[in-house]
Amino acid sequence: MQKKSTIILGIDPGTVAMGYGMIKITGSVFTIVDMGTLRPGKVDDPYKKLQLIYNTVSGLIIKYKPDVFAIEAPFFGKNVQSMLKLGRAQGVAIAAAMRHGLDVTEYSPKKIKQSITGNGNASKEQVLKMLQRLLNFTDMPQSLDASDALAVAVCHHFQENTLLPASGKKVNGWDDFLTKNPGRLKK
Repeated sequence: MQKKSTIILGIDPGTVAMGYGMIKITGSVFTIVDMGTLRPGKVDDPYKKLQLIYNTVSGLIIKYKPDVFAIEAPFFGKNVQSMLKLGRAQGVAIAAAMRHGLDVTEYSPKKIKQSITGNGNASKEQVLKMLQRLLNFTDMPQSLDASDALAVAVCHHFQENTLLPASGKKVNGWDDFLTKNPGRLKK
């Protein structure tokens, strides 16, 4: 019997550079399907940039038929204009995914880094090194935007497929947990 595969498309949105990364998971085996960077920053018309982002995300979805779409949430900085542009880029990428019937999940940059490296304040280079270990590749991506998008896809897989088995017991705090799981306390 063949194991079912899942393809996850991850997006690191941006109007200057948008990273995309796609992984395929079969059982516990991760495979990189595609990874790259779109550079809409070379286009002068801001609306043409958004159209290029929409068309690129749509094209990736049509070509690879991912099961899931995950995107990095905007990082809230002090520059309002940058936030507006980033929000628009994220919005058109989400619209493309929804147009093709994909559910959308959004993760904060800190959550992605935490999921991949165990440190929510990890650098982009640290995230890349961990991805190289997890996915067994040595090639450097064309940009860190591409590896960031790959991290979004891997983060989604980790968030949806926890390694800890569900006990089915709801708990309210440590005291409640220890009461319901006395064998877990080491003395």
